[in-house]
Amino acid sequence: MDHRSLMDGVYRWQRHIYDATRKYYLLGRDGLIADLDPPTGGTVLEIGCGTGRNLIAVGKAWPAATLHGVDISEAMLATARASVVKAGMGDRITLAQGDACGFDARALFGRATFDRVFISYALSMIPDWEAALRQAARCVAPGGRLEIVDFGQQERLPALWKRALFGWLGAFHVAPRAGLRAAVERLAQDVGGVAQSRALYRGYAVRGGLIRAEA
Repeated sequence: MDHRSLMDGVYRWQRHIYDATRKYYLLGRDGLIADLDPPTGGTVLEIGCGTGRNLIAVGKAWPAATLHGVDISEAMLATARASVVKAGMGDRITLAQGDACGFDARALFGRATFDRVFISYALSMIPDWEAALRQAARCVAPGGRLEIVDFGQQERLPALWKRALFGWLGAFHVAPRAGLRAAVERLAQDVGGVAQSRALYRGYAVRGGLIRAEA
């Protein structure tokens, strides 16, 4: 089974309760959104946009931004499209189906780069997550930022908690990426940017990303 089919299978029914349940453990998303600070009239891309929950929150926080979202799952995008219309943001949010590891942003959205690109709790679900990181960096405009939040390694939490959490996440095809910080640092060097990362909630989550150099 390919990744697109797997994700459609996982979320065919879960998408209806996704936002109500995930708010309790996908920590750090709203902090990332509050920190995005796109320039006035700027562009924002979410890779792995899921139900559209984050993009709608970005739209409310940053009303002058134009928003874009890509996801591999058509099931999730169906929910996202309905949510965007319900929120009255159909003229500001453009959604498209695409693989995070390799999509043509210009073909999908009419532009190749964006002032802000973010990935929220998606890298832990993407088998070739480092390819997705490289793709994300390619979409960052000069002077722009890539922002990431995802599960951390639970380094300051009890070992029993970590085993239980990782076991439970594995049942949903989620694998926290131990090499995320190092991968972001390598990527920043490759694209001429500055890496940043920090642990949240005693290592429960990690915030990372890079600032791309001006042209």
